[in-house]
Amino acid sequence: MFKIGYRTLKTALGAAIAISLAQLFQLDNFASAGILTILCIQVTKKKSLQTSWARFFACLIAILFSFVFFEGIGYYPFVIGLLLLFFIPVTVIVHAKEGIVTSSVIILHLYTSSHITFSLVLNEIALISTGIGVALIMNLYMPSVDKKLKEYQLKIEDNLSKIFLEIEEYLLSNDSSWDGKEITETALLINEAKTLAFRDVENHFMRHENLYYHYFKMREKQFEIIERVLPIITSVNVTVDQAEIIAEFIQEVREAIHPGNTAHKFLVKLHHMRKSFEEMPLPETREEFEARAALLHFVREMEQYLVIKSQFKGISAEHEFHPSSAT
Repeated sequence: MFKIGYRTLKTALGAAIAISLAQLFQLDNFASAGILTILCIQVTKKKSLQTSWARFFACLIAILFSFVFFEGIGYYPFVIGLLLLFFIPVTVIVHAKEGIVTSSVIILHLYTSSHITFSLVLNEIALISTGIGVALIMNLYMPSVDKKLKEYQLKIEDNLSKIFLEIEEYLLSNDSSWDGKEITETALLINEAKTLAFRDVENHFMRHENLYYHYFKMREKQFEIIERVLPIITSVNVTVDQAEIIAEFIQEVREAIHPGNTAHKFLVKLHHMRKSFEEMPLPETREEFEARAALLHFVREMEQYLVIKSQFKGISAEHEFHPSSAT
């Protein structure tokens, strides 16, 4: 389906505004202001500010190099190549490599003039300022991603709940027809959610962290544990009393993935459950021994799963969600 994104709209509108302003100011090569705006529209505010400064700085260096090379050697095609041979490494050294393409436009303007004058330099600086200035203004608006982050949070929690349900059912029956699609899907969702949360940080000059990003990092660590325990669970192929007890515990954890209970509560329950296992009679067969050993390993991993959650400080009320109260 054909769709025009907000960044495309900003780019189109910004380019038109920049060219109109350059024409209004009667600048030579006024269309170049639109090119500068197009190049400076970025995904995030911070990225836009960083690249804009790099492009402006690189353009100033380009003007200086152009004056030295063209006025010192001459206005010949090979001089452009010689200039770029020195100019490009310098922009990389001063961390302004994003401005190489932009600066090349300025260099060609100066080359075609056949003579660099003070008024021509002012014209180029005005073009640069107009194009970059419009881009920065257009980038002041960035749509909120909180709704999308909330959707990711709910979907990931729903998938974790489904995975725990499959673990619970396998512990009770030693049989499962699960296709495991939630595993692949959850890994993808977590990666996408982290990327979006990080982009949100880049869209706020005064914000250095995003609590959603920390939340998704926490879920990523928990998910790594879930991936580790699945082979452990499937290695249990005999029915033991401990499996039923753990299944009941998993059910409680699954139902509390959404806000409700604290991780600390389940850590206490887990501790009592391990104590009760120690008081049970020793296994009588090799199969029972192996099954109980695997389940004990699973319990230890679940303890780490809950510890990771208990260390998360939570998200404030403004997000309409308190992950610290969930598992």
